[in-house]
Amino acid sequence: MKYVTLLTLLLLCLSCETVTQDEVASYKTVYEESEGTATATYQETIDFYIKLAKDFPEINIQTIGVTDSGYPLHMVTFNPDGDFNFENVREEKAIILINNGIHPGESDGIDATMLLYRDLATKTLSHPKNTVLVTIPIYNIGGALYRNSTTRVNQNGPREYGFRGNTLNYDLNRDFIKMDTKNAWTFAQIFHLVKPDMFIDNHVSNGADYQYVLTHLFTQHNKFGGKLGAYLNKEFTPMLEKSLADKKWDITPYVNVFNRPPELGFSQFMDHPRYSTGYTTLWNTLGLMVETHMLKPYKKRVEGTYQLMQSALDVVEKEGEKIRSLREETQENDLNLKKYHLNWQLDTTKTSTLLFKGYEAERLTSEVTGLPRLKYDRDKPFTKETVYYNHYFPVDTVSVPAAYVIRKGWQNVMERLQANNIQFFELDQDTVLTLESYKILDYDTRKTPYEGHYPHFNTKVRKSNLKVSLKIGDFVVPTNQPGVRYLLETLEPQATDSFFNWNFFDTVLQQKESFSPYVFEDIALELLQRDSVLRGNFLLKKELDEEFSQNWYAQLDWIYQRSKHLEGPYLRCPVYRVAKGSAAATILIPE
Repeated sequence: MKYVTLLTLLLLCLSCETVTQDEVASYKTVYEESEGTATATYQETIDFYIKLAKDFPEINIQTIGVTDSGYPLHMVTFNPDGDFNFENVREEKAIILINNGIHPGESDGIDATMLLYRDLATKTLSHPKNTVLVTIPIYNIGGALYRNSTTRVNQNGPREYGFRGNTLNYDLNRDFIKMDTKNAWTFAQIFHLVKPDMFIDNHVSNGADYQYVLTHLFTQHNKFGGKLGAYLNKEFTPMLEKSLADKKWDITPYVNVFNRPPELGFSQFMDHPRYSTGYTTLWNTLGLMVETHMLKPYKKRVEGTYQLMQSALDVVEKEGEKIRSLREETQENDLNLKKYHLNWQLDTTKTSTLLFKGYEAERLTSEVTGLPRLKYDRDKPFTKETVYYNHYFPVDTVSVPAAYVIRKGWQNVMERLQANNIQFFELDQDTVLTLESYKILDYDTRKTPYEGHYPHFNTKVRKSNLKVSLKIGDFVVPTNQPGVRYLLETLEPQATDSFFNWNFFDTVLQQKESFSPYVFEDIALELLQRDSVLRGNFLLKKELDEEFSQNWYAQLDWIYQRSKHLEGPYLRCPVYRVAKGSAAATILIPE
């Protein structure tokens, strides 16, 4: 009897193993069928997940929102418990959100994530107990539908791939703040529904040649700040690197150079809020951008992306409770922020050292141009100590206001706040309050178009107190909410990716009223006679500035710009600040 029972168990085990193998075979991907030379089309990708969701209760697929292509986005969730209500899930488990195909020519993550979901569903990989996976199978659907085999000139496979621009030719990885595309609006909907603890965005890149298939681009830890930034840099990243090393997969930080040997030293990439990981970090989500090396064979790149995501899943599975606790603590602290740092610059006084695996490079004479060119020799690999600059410091620091006030006419701004779950209310009566106001002192503007804009940069402002007449329907946006970092990055005009720098307020940069010189001559004289300080400054400028002294219109305009006749909205940022502890704060945001 005992012998029969053992035999029965053995047969059952063999049967289970056979079923798993059969299941894997029945869910082969386009990538596998092509022996690692092809990537799935958009429709093949979606059909694959639909089949998995139909056959495995652990997987759910749903359409959500719209994109510029006319197609909706899909969101695919893997949870062994079969619970796909995120309010329930986040009470007990960590959540990882994986984004694929933001640049569809960089298709490694599309195929690797299909393999990962299949292997989890068929139990080729053991089910995580403490972690739920969510993926956007292909984010840039329009780019995925524009299949070709030529635009990725440096890339070693697959045979065909998608295109970087979306249907409207936007680079979606520059659109998370300005939100020019329907894709970005739907991403915000997914992100705030899922509220992930970790975000992974899969990419392919090449700025130099080196031995690594895999590089990682974690969100910059100084900018992230606090305990969570320190944890990402000192604990999570080393754990991920060790997990991959144990599987014989080398990885290095993203090689942030172009046409220069990386062993000369390179810096950590600064992921501003326009980028996916910069955006998700505003809600204290750990951000990781995977960058495989496009010169490596496609099969190796997909395998590497798979291994990296599996390692990230393993680390989150073990560290999920700690990550969730740190995020909760950080979010609580954010509600009481007093100061906030902006505009980060590389700190060249602080460096790390990498044991970098590269190839010898030499300068040759180009047979095309006859000028020096760079060439790597893959027959001469090396491992060298390389300087890595991975510390940044803030150029600007601002006090965190109790709230912002935005005139009711700026709907393009309010719609974006609303899409990002920002809470605000409308004034129910007219009032006059003393608020903090920014005057735009100076700014530079790009000379060529960039993602549908001519963005500003190097913006300088002066803050002063101003009596402001507010009207019924004007918006009050308290900062004591989870989106406080998003508010500071978008509404402080000097911030790199502020709405001001993205041209949302450009109408205030144009003066609408002016003067007729023959009329203003008499007014200007009267102003100089009445105001001795104005007169002294005027005479001093004429004395020191020869060009100014010979330009009668510039002199009249100088006086006009400093008179009560200059219109209030000109060069005035239309977002006002309610200082903490001020009378306005007491009135607008009572305890």
